[in-house]
Amino acid sequence: MADPSSYRPKPGQIPDSPGVYKFRDEHRRVIYVGKAKNLRQRVANYFQDLANLHPRTRTMVTTAASVEWTVVSTEVEALQLEYSWIKEFDPRFNVKYRDDKSYPYLAVTLNEEFPRVQVMRGAKKKGVRYFGPYGHAWAIRETVDLMLRVFPVRTCSAGVFKNAERTGRPCLLGYIGKCSAPCVGRVTPEEHRDLAEDFCDFMAGRTGTYIRRLEKDMMQAAEEMEYERAARLRDDAGALKRAMEKSAVVLADATDADLIAVAEDELEAALQIFHVRGGRVRGQRGWVTDKVEAVDTSGLVEHALQQLYGEERGDAVPKEVLVPALPEDTEAVSQWLAERRGSQVSLRIPQRGDKKDLMATVQRNAQQALGLHKTKRASDLTTRSRALEEIAEALGLDTAPLRIECYDISHLQGDDVVASMVVFEDGLARKSEYRRFQIKGFEGQDDVRSMHEVIGRRFKRYLQEKERTGEWEEQPTGTPADGPAPTGPVPGPVPAAGPAVGEGEPTAVAEDTEPREDDGRPKRFAYPPQLVVVDGGQPQVAAAKRALDELGIDDIAVCGLAKRLEEVWLPDDDDPVVLPRSSEGLYLLQRVRDEAHRFAITYQRAKRAKRIRTSPLDDVSGLGETRKQALIKHFGSVKKLRQATIDEICEVPGIGRRTAESVAAALASTAPAAPAVNTATGEIIEEDDGGSS
Repeated sequence: MADPSSYRPKPGQIPDSPGVYKFRDEHRRVIYVGKAKNLRQRVANYFQDLANLHPRTRTMVTTAASVEWTVVSTEVEALQLEYSWIKEFDPRFNVKYRDDKSYPYLAVTLNEEFPRVQVMRGAKKKGVRYFGPYGHAWAIRETVDLMLRVFPVRTCSAGVFKNAERTGRPCLLGYIGKCSAPCVGRVTPEEHRDLAEDFCDFMAGRTGTYIRRLEKDMMQAAEEMEYERAARLRDDAGALKRAMEKSAVVLADATDADLIAVAEDELEAALQIFHVRGGRVRGQRGWVTDKVEAVDTSGLVEHALQQLYGEERGDAVPKEVLVPALPEDTEAVSQWLAERRGSQVSLRIPQRGDKKDLMATVQRNAQQALGLHKTKRASDLTTRSRALEEIAEALGLDTAPLRIECYDISHLQGDDVVASMVVFEDGLARKSEYRRFQIKGFEGQDDVRSMHEVIGRRFKRYLQEKERTGEWEEQPTGTPADGPAPTGPVPGPVPAAGPAVGEGEPTAVAEDTEPREDDGRPKRFAYPPQLVVVDGGQPQVAAAKRALDELGIDDIAVCGLAKRLEEVWLPDDDDPVVLPRSSEGLYLLQRVRDEAHRFAITYQRAKRAKRIRTSPLDDVSGLGETRKQALIKHFGSVKKLRQATIDEICEVPGIGRRTAESVAAALASTAPAAPAVNTATGEIIEEDDGGSS
């Protein structure tokens, strides 16, 4: 850590004119770039008592080993030089916005002999006209598809274009009228360029001229009884209107403006920009940044303006830029923008009307982007920690529930009843810990009884694992050392369900058993949760609590989340706990409940599908899938196969007499299903189960 006094310039050495300064570290790397109206005053501020500096500024000046400056004649030159140096040196202590994704643009390559319309990403190229950015590439393609009807500009790649030139045949778009086919000489290069420029004018917001011209030509063609041409012009006008409708009018008077909003906290900031052209939102983009320097909202706005327009010229800089706070050097920034545009640019804060309302919308987008960014960051534990703390407070727990297990029951009208168990640790899903269960204790539909069975089976395994690993030993009276004696039967070997098959989940499924090596390591059922959540209300919660009580387990909290009003139910409480709708704790419980529901219904559907696909041939020993398919293909259906003799079955290639006898015996032992009846006509529907195998 360097002492700033060791490289502090001598008094009077720094000029009092506008300029740009650079701090360098001991390796001569530029770590910070700034600009100032008065270099002497600004730079001197960095060499005051360290206790008076902002923590980030303090870190910067103690990391630096030298400071240098460049004098310029105007504040606008200082702004431009600051931007250039930030781009060149990429200083670690300067705010640098980064796109949260690579936005696609609609680009028209006016630098080519035959301009092409295409989707482009990345750095902008000279001579290319850009529109956007758009949220999705498909939105660009939909707009272009509508507009090619009126402006049939080339969209093909260079290879396709050259191949068409060589063969003298245009591509499909040329045949259907969505390309003017300059590749085969249907239009001259000048005519094609005029089409491309008209396309650009329309995208830039000058839409009324073209639609009025098409409607006028349509009326004239109708008067001259050229009805086919009139219909085509009508469809062209409709296509342009549909392209315009994809972006609603938000500002009157065909306004061209960019609206910039900032959402920030102590550590990060998110920026949202809406590009309005011709009164319509033509593009949107977002940036995020770490606040590595001491900067307020006006400073963030100034950095954003530099990054947004530093490489732009002409119409790419709009007539009006609306911001939440004006930069410190508003006049210099406005002049800089005007120089880049070539005409006056209005930089201001909207005060009333539609522009203020739209700015509020942009601000909401910025707030949402910041929240989403923070949630996505792996290092951001604040949201999850707050959610767990809210759950602990609402349920009266002593500590935050670091491991939560949630259970859900799924069935279809009482058939294929299954249950799921999902696990969240530290607020994140642990899919390797998921388990699924078949309900085996009874037949039919009873969610409460099913929940009791599942909770009992899971925690019997917990007690078994605890006993096996020696965490408690039976006392002479048979009472575990850490709890009362179970009131139910002594836990025996209870089958545990294996993990389910699914994306990001284990693929090895064990319905009835789980591998168990006697190596002393605890198995997954040995880890108890701090909280059990069941999908349901009071009855399901009571069943889960009763199952735990029967096993003598009293140190695991239980609650239920009812779907209808998102109420949290606790055992023995007549009234639910109602968490605020905006609560992070409620949001986490909903995520856990929804994941358990998804996992259960996926398993239930898989079981139902497997049951539906069963066939009497499945019970024939030694009959594989290939020979089953051969039998069905030969006879056409299981019904006809059932009617065949053993000798007829032997005629199928690959089927010997012993196999044929086994097939005949298996089919004879399965009674055919009752015939289906068409309830409208009373007819008996003939069985045709050729696809059932």
